[in-house]
Amino acid sequence: MGLDGAIVEVEVDISSGLPFFAIVGLPDAAVQEAKERVRAAIRNSGGTFPMRRIVVNLAPADLKKAGPAYDLPIAVGILLSSEQVSADTADTMFLGELSLDGTLRHTNGVLPLVALARDEGIPTVIVPEADAKEASLIEGINIIPVASLAQLVSYLRGEIPAPTFQYETIPANATPLMNATDLADIKGQEHVKRALEVAAAGGHNMIMCGPPGSGKTLLARALPSILPPMTNEEALEVTKIYSVSGLLPSDTPMVRQRPFRSPHYTISNAGLVGGGHFPKPGEISLSHRGVLFLDELPEFGHSLLEVLRQPLEDKVVTISRAQARVTQY
Repeated sequence: MGLDGAIVEVEVDISSGLPFFAIVGLPDAAVQEAKERVRAAIRNSGGTFPMRRIVVNLAPADLKKAGPAYDLPIAVGILLSSEQVSADTADTMFLGELSLDGTLRHTNGVLPLVALARDEGIPTVIVPEADAKEASLIEGINIIPVASLAQLVSYLRGEIPAPTFQYETIPANATPLMNATDLADIKGQEHVKRALEVAAAGGHNMIMCGPPGSGKTLLARALPSILPPMTNEEALEVTKIYSVSGLLPSDTPMVRQRPFRSPHYTISNAGLVGGGHFPKPGEISLSHRGVLFLDELPEFGHSLLEVLRQPLEDKVVTISRAQARVTQY
């Protein structure tokens, strides 16, 4: 919900009767389609899909479920209920999207969900192998990366030891990547550079007015180059936002570069401040700890400028919907 996770217990009941497979608990279309992915993944992983009456309940039932992260726990629940696997999974969280051949795909939002497991006292989290480094950023959790459902089944049966990996270490003072535009490379405009330095030092907002071609956009893009490096806490905050949004770079599990966001003036209100049926971060949240650059400010609509008022005053974004109220960075 927004930037925070919620624990969902996957309950599976298999009873006699005509073949039937239902998922209840307010699932969206992606969760409903898990039925076909789970059926194919179990068969292609050497298991037997029970041709009986199967009911999967996602509790709490009044919380809307979205996304493919429920594939793996549903598959494990079916294997446990059909007695193909015998294991104690009471203190384990399962996350992952299944392919038809049983391999596990990257899943968005792994970082905040692993943080939730730590806060809830769940000691072990099983994640896709591709998300292991991202998950390991949360200390105090036993991360088990699996590449496929077949490998997970072998581990639960005790046939193979727990898969291991190299934990991602967070350096105390990591050097950020170089920005594409460095303020030191810009010649002239000394008075604007001085204003940028003051804004960067004090965390102030800034507006630049001038004729086209005078260098406003270039100077704005150079602002991140004079901002101080992010601390580990700030980097984790930004990484959490980008993990939920599915924008986390594949080559690094942690965002070390201060974000620079420059939305077009045709952006919608939800795109700027966040929102949607399942609230997701907008451009304001994506620029957290960085720079939000509104190029051609007068072209932005009155409603867009109005929704900026509350984040500027309160330093947080609050999205109110009929079913939930979400507060984000």
